Amino acid sequence: MKIPVKLYNGQVLPKVVQEGDWIDIAITSEVELQGPTADTLKRSRANKQDISVREVNFHPKQISLDMAMELPAGFEAVVLPRSSTFNKYGLDLGNTEGVIDQTYKGNNDIWGATIKPYRTVTVPAQTRLFQFRIQLSQKATRAQKLKWLFWNGKIEFVEVEDLGNKDRKGFGEGTKYLDNGPVED
Repeated sequence: MKIPVKLYNGQVLPKVVQEGDWIDIAITSEVELQGPTADTLKRSRANKQDISVREVNFHPKQISLDMAMELPAGFEAVVLPRSSTFNKYGLDLGNTEGVIDQTYKGNNDIWGATIKPYRTVTVPAQTRLFQFRIQLSQKATRAQKLKWLFWNGKIEFVEVEDLGNKDRKGFGEGTKYLDNGPVED
């Protein structure tokens, strides 16, 4: 299965390795993240008892993964943090899982992630934070399912200058990447 990929900001083609079933994604730019902060102490009353509460505010950040790709019809990609991402950097994916469906395939349909830091951290450029896999979509046709069943399991990513598809612009309303990638007004 050949998958065309458009790369940005020095991103490299994803590599399928024999040691695992998922494909790693590195960030291309250094990212500085602020850990949670606490508001001022507030006193209130609950169940006839005085209590003190302090709200904790997280500071999630949207980052660009600097690639767009045309997944085959009937397929989707699932993006998750690598198993070491939380232990090394205290980061979690803001919506727990990212799903890239086959219609998100234009040149400017650049993959992104909202990350939530649990501590203040600077993540160096070229750090592999995320991983993805390609799987059948729930809307796959019978023919696409048969193709999957008899597929040899080999994926080849091919860099292209133009994906040749209309942009869907579906990564949240009013997406703005703070560090790199596209900015929509």
